[in-house]
Amino acid sequence: MPIEVAWGNPKGVRCGLEWYNEIGSLPHVEAVHERGVHRTMETVSAKHSGTFTLGGDLPVYRLGYGAMQLTGPGIWGDPKDPDEAVRVLRRAVELGVTFIDTADSYGPFVSEMLIKKALHPYADGLVIATKAGLTRCGPNDWRAVGRPEYLRQQVELSLRHLGVERIDLLQLHRIDPKVPLEEQVGELALLQKEGKIRHIGLSEVKVADIERARKTATIVSVQNLYNVAKRDAEPVLEYCEREQIAFIPWFPLATGALAKEGGPLDEMAKRLQAKPSQLALAWLLKRSPVMLPIPGTSSVAHLQENMVAAGIALSDNDFETLRQATGA
Repeated sequence: MPIEVAWGNPKGVRCGLEWYNEIGSLPHVEAVHERGVHRTMETVSAKHSGTFTLGGDLPVYRLGYGAMQLTGPGIWGDPKDPDEAVRVLRRAVELGVTFIDTADSYGPFVSEMLIKKALHPYADGLVIATKAGLTRCGPNDWRAVGRPEYLRQQVELSLRHLGVERIDLLQLHRIDPKVPLEEQVGELALLQKEGKIRHIGLSEVKVADIERARKTATIVSVQNLYNVAKRDAEPVLEYCEREQIAFIPWFPLATGALAKEGGPLDEMAKRLQAKPSQLALAWLLKRSPVMLPIPGTSSVAHLQENMVAAGIALSDNDFETLRQATGA
């Protein structure tokens, strides 16, 4: 049975993915109508993932792109192929991505500067989110620093590296346990009042952290580790759903044991003629309307493969099969 792809047709047409060419071309699809099948060409696009409006004024397509992997090993230094990194970013926008997530600590600064090189001046409607609050001392070395003066410095540097006068979404990358949360979020709120930040988000937090931060500033997004195989952040997601706060799952492509030979995701992928990673993204998109997955890659081919997930409509039964497989 071919996978079903929902292209947002107003007449309710549903499509089946016929094949996907990993060398870079877009897929053919079969459009299945009530009275038969005919072939058509559709463009893979992030727009098929639906929309969410950040902070009430920044609409984005829900399937975005995470720019962490556009750096060297250990998220440190320049990428092996800077030209390919530029191609990935430009192709993401061509495929309809309107939400790109990065951070000052990716490189550090390498990811932000590549985004500027590839996409500046930015297209209307393109939202670039970045983060501050983690400092780097080497590959795979991450240390939380939330002193107000440090956060202000990093925001100023991100403005320069991205080539913007105001950051669409600035996320506190980690809460520094050595600094009162009110001081960390308070400094971001001051920068917001100064016109340097449009919206404020948090990363790797619990519900109590969000509620505490909201007493100081309006929080429009939360970015936590979450994927089909690891859902410890379920209470945070449920809170975000109730409060209409965007939930940005990082590490969204992880599938754990689900994709092993004979596992539920492996069997489903074979039956639906899809990649396990595509189904993992489709599961996230179906899980919640506030979900904004940001799969990252340094390869154009892999990017295009990921974007196919924007149009995949998992059945309720397949969604439940994967949900129950990890006991969440």
